[in-house]
Amino acid sequence: MSGPLTSVAMTAAAVRGGKASALEVARAALTRAEALNPKLNAFTQILREEALAAAKRVDDRIARGEEAGPLAGVPIALKDNICTRAGRTTCASRMLEHYRSPFDATVVTRLQAAGAVVIGKTNCDEFAMGGSGEHSCFGATRNPWALDRVPGGSSSGSAAAVAAGIVPAALGSDTGGSIRQPASFCGITGLKPTYGRVSRYGLVAFASSLDQIGPLTRNAEDAALILAVISGHDPQDSTSAPVPTEDFAARLNEPVEGLVLGVPRQVAGSANHGAVNAALEAAADTWRTLGAQVVEVDLPHIDAGIAAYYIIAPAEASSNLARFDGIRYGRRAKTLPGEGLEDLYARSRAEGFGPEVRRRIMLGTHVLSSGYYDAYYVTAQKVRRLIKQDYDRAFAAGCHAVLMPASPGPAFKIGEKINDPLALYLEDLYTVGVNLAGLPGIVIPAGMAVEIEAGEPVSLPVGVQLVGPPLAEATLLRIARQFELATVWHSRAASIA
Repeated sequence: MSGPLTSVAMTAAAVRGGKASALEVARAALTRAEALNPKLNAFTQILREEALAAAKRVDDRIARGEEAGPLAGVPIALKDNICTRAGRTTCASRMLEHYRSPFDATVVTRLQAAGAVVIGKTNCDEFAMGGSGEHSCFGATRNPWALDRVPGGSSSGSAAAVAAGIVPAALGSDTGGSIRQPASFCGITGLKPTYGRVSRYGLVAFASSLDQIGPLTRNAEDAALILAVISGHDPQDSTSAPVPTEDFAARLNEPVEGLVLGVPRQVAGSANHGAVNAALEAAADTWRTLGAQVVEVDLPHIDAGIAAYYIIAPAEASSNLARFDGIRYGRRAKTLPGEGLEDLYARSRAEGFGPEVRRRIMLGTHVLSSGYYDAYYVTAQKVRRLIKQDYDRAFAAGCHAVLMPASPGPAFKIGEKINDPLALYLEDLYTVGVNLAGLPGIVIPAGMAVEIEAGEPVSLPVGVQLVGPPLAEATLLRIARQFELATVWHSRAASIA
């Protein structure tokens, strides 16, 4: 098997059916990763020896007549905040630059048991804090569609690796849109599961009440296959939902006739890029043609989501990252003569953390401090409840899913917003509320934006987002799949070679 890998389902079927060996598939993915990584900077580590050994184990199982698993021989990349015994788990931070985990995250164990082959760890915004892929101690990741553009963040490398055809699937984490926004910017599918649907054991925490691991793939079927493997209750995660896993692919081909999609009246404004509004309108028309009903709904607190999120998430981050002090965990600065312990703490954290992480830690510490806790943190939690109630009302009124943009615009240029944190935070306008409410959301390719650079047109992907009630991933995937069958957007690929 040679060339870009585009399908989890086809790769696994080829390996199980003897049309390709897992070793052959792994070598092709590794070769492409090594060839493209100098351009993309999508990987922090390529685990060649470990991947080839895992692929050989899959081939050996098949040779013995044993069941190879639903993901037999499928090459997968993992965001570098997911713990693996192989290689390092750095969170793209100097603080953990040399850290080696003594255990695998639950999602890694489940992927390997299903026959998947991990080929590497992907670049990301440091500690998953960022919406562009530029806040990594290893440098910015580049978008396969246009190398001068960001791929989105924080799961930047995972999205770029899938969009470039290096792997057919990757795992990311989503705290405020970190799977869905990169999916939109890179023209692929990104699924943020319901909070608790997928175990967080082995995910280095950013904001514990918001973080969720999910798949980035080329289509809804592949996302369903990956989710079926990584989901399910995990006793090692106290927030893991005690619900059985599902066959998320079982109903993908059922028509959407009779389903109701709600479009918030707040999301189609002039603040969006014209291509975003056009993609949203065209997508709604497509689902109408397929028999779904599209109605207007009200999410009155959607604009408050950014303010609430950027109080709650930094507050939790300041607590979670307190352990990385250079004494108990993480990079320790060199001790200077006459220096006290407090000085050592301060220098270790200043050297270990990048500017965006330091900004969020300071913000989070401030809103939790005496005199500000009630004014900021408690108020933000009240807004969080209002946002969830907005979604609850839409679902109670009969909506099976809420349809909205993934981001206000397509991928922007690297460096364009790096010195304007507020502009970067506003890119999360349509995604943070989903995390605050703990709901599932999926982003799928739905259009293209054409921009002119140096007199030449540049085509950039645009996605739309579907948000569902808790544990409604199967319905979201079915709606997404029927859209794919009626359009061509998911089949378009970046031309990088």
